[in-house]
Amino acid sequence: MRKRADSYERLELLGDAVLQLVVTAELMRRHPSASEGDLAWMRQDVVSTTACAEAARAAGLPDEMARRAPHDDAWKALRGRASVEAALAEAVIGAGYLDLPREDVEAAVLAAFEGPVAAAVPGRRDPKTSLQELVQRDGGRVRYELAATEGPPHRRRFTSRVVVDGRELSTGSGPSKQSSEQAAATAALRVLVPMPEEA
Repeated sequence: MRKRADSYERLELLGDAVLQLVVTAELMRRHPSASEGDLAWMRQDVVSTTACAEAARAAGLPDEMARRAPHDDAWKALRGRASVEAALAEAVIGAGYLDLPREDVEAAVLAAFEGPVAAAVPGRRDPKTSLQELVQRDGGRVRYELAATEGPPHRRRFTSRVVVDGRELSTGSGPSKQSSEQAAATAALRVLVPMPEEA
């Protein structure tokens, strides 16, 4: 049973990487002028747990898994959980990447995620919200701390730091505390969700 679980988790890891690559490339193609930050936020929406679970259900993956599951009672306890269905979608993508032509896998992924990809709009979400959701996917916590305040009252400059699970991840500055936190969140997203380098 452990060997089967290990294999499933390996496919899930691969599928997540393939999904992010395909979605990133498609978003860059559709939004050639979008900033790095916008692309990262849009991608996070497209590959969210909710979107992956919806794609799995639309493809009938939970039903197929229920039909094939050797321990039906165990599957019944897991079925309906978005995190489980999202992981199932990623594992199937990973398996497809190993067994099918790359072009077929990319086409299938884009077809399955066409709705979220089409709905992604640059600038729609703020970086603090995106960072919060990204970190919470792994059960983490985000905290903002004011690191410095400089300049006269009429030209104040604030610097804030982002702390994720007790570790300082990035800093950002701005003319207000809120803007400095947004800048710090943008920098943190670049650390956690790096964009692929251009060829």
